[in-house]
Amino acid sequence: MTPYEHKVQYYETDGMGIVHHSNYIRWFEEARVDLLEQLGYGYNRIEAEGFGSPVLEVCCKYKTMAHFGDVVSISARIIEYNGVRMALRYEVRDAQTGELRCEGESRHCFMGREGRPVSLKRSWPALDRVFAAQL
Repeated sequence: MTPYEHKVQYYETDGMGIVHHSNYIRWFEEARVDLLEQLGYGYNRIEAEGFGSPVLEVCCKYKTMAHFGDVVSISARIIEYNGVRMALRYEVRDAQTGELRCEGESRHCFMGREGRPVSLKRSWPALDRVFAAQL
């Protein structure tokens, strides 16, 4: 998969001129949305089919600082998947130097329209196969 690129905006920085820590979590989501689109199953399609994928947990380890105007490359990959839950791993790197800015993970489950957990293996086998193939 192609990493997602993001240009750091001024509003994403804090009083010290560095990216505020909360923005990395937003970038994880941007990269996750992009990954799903690359797989052919963007959130619009998933939601139109009646499924959701809420975040259960997210963690982030900050390594170096990004600044206004930097371009970061965010790789997202599926590291765990069992049909009901999925975990992704992220790496945020300076697009020019490759220096690691942060790394993290997020964990999700799949839910149907009624807000209850569902198994994609039973409910949407085609999507299940796509996610399983990423491992």
